[in-house]
Amino acid sequence: MPRVTLETLPDYARFLLAAAESVAGRFPTQRTVRLPGLDLTAHLDAGPLADAMGETFIETSGASPGSLQCHVFIGHPGIGGMPAPASWGDAHFTEHGFAQKLAEAGLRGHHFHDLDFWQVYDPGRRVGVQLMRSADAFPPWERGAPLRAFLHWEYAARGMRLAHAGTLGVGGKGVLLAGAGGAGKSGTVVAGLLNGLDSVGDDYVLTGLSGGVTARPLFSILKQDPKGFARLGLERRLGTDRPLNWQDKHAFHINEIAPRPIPATLDIVVLMVPHIGGGETSSIVPISRKDAMIALASSGIAQMPGERESGFRFFSDVTRQLPCYRLFLGTRPEEIAGTIADFLARAPDEAERDHAGP
Repeated sequence: MPRVTLETLPDYARFLLAAAESVAGRFPTQRTVRLPGLDLTAHLDAGPLADAMGETFIETSGASPGSLQCHVFIGHPGIGGMPAPASWGDAHFTEHGFAQKLAEAGLRGHHFHDLDFWQVYDPGRRVGVQLMRSADAFPPWERGAPLRAFLHWEYAARGMRLAHAGTLGVGGKGVLLAGAGGAGKSGTVVAGLLNGLDSVGDDYVLTGLSGGVTARPLFSILKQDPKGFARLGLERRLGTDRPLNWQDKHAFHINEIAPRPIPATLDIVVLMVPHIGGGETSSIVPISRKDAMIALASSGIAQMPGERESGFRFFSDVTRQLPCYRLFLGTRPEEIAGTIADFLARAPDEAERDHAGP
C-alpha cells in the first residue's frame, strides 16, 4: 500500500482526481441533488451512501438560474481502476498543515487516518474524490450529512459557510442557535417545530452574509437521544422502532415534524446560545460577542476541514451583525417555542434596548 507524506500530498491528490475521472463511466450509480446555487452530482456504488444521497438532503424546488455544477466521485477498489487508498506516512499528522499544503496547490482535502478515508477537491473545476477501502468503509457520521466537506469547500469559496448551528423562525425571520453538543440546541429546534415554528435545519445550515445574515437548508436529519425523544413526545408521533445511530440517538427527518414546508431561507436577526438552565420557564439575556463567537465558531471550525482563517473572519462578522443572547431553557417545549416566537416578534426593539450604548 502506498504511503503519502506532506511533500507528496499534492501529487497524490491530483492522482486521485485523475484516476476517478478516467473511469467516470464505470461508477454504477449517479445521484444529483439540487441545493442553493449548486447542483451536486455524486458518482458512486449502490449502498448506504447512495441511499443517504437520496434521503438526507433538503432540495431546492424549481429551476435555479445560475446554479453551478459540482461532481464528486465516491470510489473504492472494485470500481474500474480505482486504487486502494494510501496510508499516511509522516510521523506526525496535523489538520492545519495538511490543509495548508493542499491550498498552496489550489486544492482542498481531508484525511481520516483511522480508515484511510480520503476526500480531495479541486475548487477551480468543482470536481472531487472520496476514496474508501470499500463501499461501506466511511466514518459513521457520513450518512447523516454526506459530502459535507465538499459542500463546505465549495460554499466557502463563494463567501458562505456551513454553520454548526440550529435554526428557528417565524414569518421568514429567524434565530441562529449556536453551542457545543449537549447545550440543548437540537432539542430547542425540535421543540420549536412541534409548536408551530419553522426551521431550515439543525447541525449544519448554509449561512451567508449578503444583504444581512441568512440561513438556507441543506440536510434534513434531526437527532435526539432516547430521553429527549420521549420528553418531546416523539415516541407517540414517530414510534419507537427506529434504530439508534452511531451516537446512540434517534435520527429522523425534519419534514416528519415540520408544521409546513421547509422555507427556502430565513433572515437571521438574532443569535442565541441555548443553556439548560433548570428553571421552569425560559429566559433570554444579552451576552458578549466574544462568548457568542466562541459558541458559534469553535465547533463549526473544528468540524470543517481547512478554511480556518476565513472561518474565523466569517463567524466574527456574523456576531458583529447580530444581537447575541443566552437562552436559558425552561422545562416545557411549548413554553420554549413561545418564548422564542415572542422574542422574534419584537427582536429589533429588544436588540436596540439591550445593546444600546451608554
